[in-house]
Amino acid sequence: MSRVQQNMPVFIMSALLLAYGLIASSGVLLPTMKYLHTHKTMDLQATMCLIIAAIGLFGAIVSSVKKPSDGLFDRFFLQPLGGIIFLLLLAMFIRWYAEPMVKLWSSALAPLLGFKLYKVLNLNYVVLGLLVGVVVTNTIGIPKFAAPGVKCARFVLKMGVIMLGARYSFAELAKLGIYSVWLIGIFVLGTVFLVLWLGKVFKQPKTMTGVLSAGMGVCGVSATVAVAPVVKAKSEEMAYTIGTILSFGIICMFVFPTVGHLAGMNPVQFGAWAGTGILNSAQVAAAALAFNSVDIKTLKVAEIFNITRVLFLPVIVLVLATWFGKETGQKLSFKTVVIDKFPVFILGFLLLFALSSMGLFSPPNHYKGKFIDVSYNERTQITDEEWHSLGSAIADGTLTLLSESQMSAVNDLHDQRQIAGNFDEREDKKLFDKVGRSRMAELEGILAAAKAKQLSLPGELTSIFNHAVKQVHKKSKTVTTLTDVMIWFFAFGLIGLGMQITKKAIFQAGGWPLLIGGIAGLLKATLSFFVVLWLVKDVVLN
Repeated sequence: MSRVQQNMPVFIMSALLLAYGLIASSGVLLPTMKYLHTHKTMDLQATMCLIIAAIGLFGAIVSSVKKPSDGLFDRFFLQPLGGIIFLLLLAMFIRWYAEPMVKLWSSALAPLLGFKLYKVLNLNYVVLGLLVGVVVTNTIGIPKFAAPGVKCARFVLKMGVIMLGARYSFAELAKLGIYSVWLIGIFVLGTVFLVLWLGKVFKQPKTMTGVLSAGMGVCGVSATVAVAPVVKAKSEEMAYTIGTILSFGIICMFVFPTVGHLAGMNPVQFGAWAGTGILNSAQVAAAALAFNSVDIKTLKVAEIFNITRVLFLPVIVLVLATWFGKETGQKLSFKTVVIDKFPVFILGFLLLFALSSMGLFSPPNHYKGKFIDVSYNERTQITDEEWHSLGSAIADGTLTLLSESQMSAVNDLHDQRQIAGNFDEREDKKLFDKVGRSRMAELEGILAAAKAKQLSLPGELTSIFNHAVKQVHKKSKTVTTLTDVMIWFFAFGLIGLGMQITKKAIFQAGGWPLLIGGIAGLLKATLSFFVVLWLVKDVVLN
C-alpha cells in the first residue's frame, strides 16, 4: 500500500472538515444552528474546522512524501494525527449536534414525563462521548489509522483536570465556616477509606477500588480522571466508576428532596446535605431546586459544598498514592509518594487554583469565574423603557403581593435604575456591597417565586427583573475561555476512553462496582443527613 493510500483517511476527514468549515462560515447552516441553539458557536465551528483541516492536510501531505522514522515529529505528530482528528470529529458532532438534539427531545417529552430526561440521566457531552466511544469500539472497532491517536486520550483528560483549577477559589470556601470544611473533609476521607475496605472485603482489584473510592468520595468524574493514573486504573474501571456515580445520583435526585421535606430541613441544611451526599454537580443543582425553587440560598449552599470537595482532590491523590504503594508492596519514601507518584498534572491544577484565588483570572471572590458587581455604574442600568414600565407597575399597584423587603428592592431598582447599594454610602465599600447584594437576592427571590407559580408576575416585569439581575452577574472572559478549553479536552478524552472499553471487560466486572458504590453512597448520605441536622444551622453568604 502506498503512503498516499495509508494517509487517505486523514485526507478524507480533513476535506470533510474543510467543507463544513466553509459551509458554516457562509451562514447556510444558521437556521439549523438556531434550532439547535448552537448559533452562537457558528464562528467557533467554522474556525475550528478550518484550522484542524489545514493541520490535517499538512500532516497527510508530509506523511505521504516523508520517509517514516521514529523521531519526535513522527511519534508526537504524524502517527497520532489521524486518531486525533477522528476523535475531534466525533467530539464536534456530539457538542454541536448530538447533545443539543438530546436536550430538545428531552424538553419535548417533559410535559409527558414530568421531567427532562437529559437532566435526570445527565445525558451531556461527558456521558454521550463515553457511550459513543464504547459503541464504536464494540461495533466497527477502532480504525487502524486512529489507534495511536486514541492513546492520547488519557493525556488530554489530564490537561482538562489542570484547566479545572481555574474555575475555583478559596473565597467561597472561606464563607462556609469551620464546621462545613470539617464536614466535607471527614466525609470525603471517610468515603474513600470505606470503599477501599469494601473492595478488600469483596476481593476486587486494587485498581478498581482505588479509582472508585476517589469518584465516590470526592467529586465524581473529575476525581475519577485525576486518580486513575495514580492507581493504574483501566479504562473500563473508570467507566464503571462514572456509571456508578451517575446511577446513585439519579436516585438521590428524587429521594433527597422528599426526605428533606419530611425531616423539616431548612434551605441551608438541605443545601449542605445535597452538596455533601450527591456527587454530580448537575444532580446536586437539580435536587436543590426540587427541594426549594424559591429561595436561591439552597442552590448556592449546595453548589458551594459540592465545589469544596474538589479542593480535597490533591489530598486524596496523595492518600491513594500512599495506599497503592503499600498495597503493591513498593518501598515508600517521600520521593516515591510525593515526587514519583504525585501526578504533575495535579500540580498544574493546584497552580491554576492558587492563581485563581489570587484574582489573576477574575476577582478573588469569584465562583466558577462568575462574580457579582453591584457597584454604581451607568453601563449596568436598565433601559429607559424598562424604567418607565417599572414605574407604572409600582404606581398602579401591580406588585402589591410582594413582601416589604421585596417591594423595597423593587422601589430602589426604580430609584437608582440598577441593582446597587445606597449611592450616598458608596464610600463604605463593604456596606455598599452588602446592601446591593441583599437587594439582588430579593429580586432573585421574586423571579424564583414566579417560576414556581407561587407568584403571578407579568412577563414584562419578569423581563425587567431578569435584565437587572443579569447586569450585576459578571463573567471572567479568561475563566470562560479556560472552561471552554477544558470542555473540549474532556469531550475528546472521554470518547477515547470509551473506545478502550470492550464487551469482554464490561462483562468481567459484573455488578461489584455498583454494589460497593451503592453501599458507600447510602452510608455517606445517611450519616451526613444526621450530622448536617446536628451541626449546620445557617451559613452567611454575603
